[in-house]
Amino acid sequence: MSWSLRFAEPIVLPDGGELTTLREAIAHLGKIIPKCAHDMPEVQTAAELLTNAAEHGGPVELARIATLQALISSRRPRIQSRTQRVTLGTARERRKLARDP
Repeated sequence: MSWSLRFAEPIVLPDGGELTTLREAIAHLGKIIPKCAHDMPEVQTAAELLTNAAEHGGPVELARIATLQALISSRRPRIQSRTQRVTLGTARERRKLARDP
């Protein structure tokens, strides 16, 4: 199989661009999703399904759906529970956060 496999229907991006191949989809995920969000389950699933489709002949449409879910979930704000603590880092980082609107 190959990373140049095409989706049956391209993924249309908010800026008007399109993702038509597995290669474009995995590259776009790597570029658009912040490194701190790479461990999100949706992103991990999309990466696994894209790789499976490209290298082992897995279902391309499942990879497309997972990519859509990863893109949508990366735009949603993450809500932390009361048990999770936010680490503010150094005093300089806290001042920077305080200045940000």
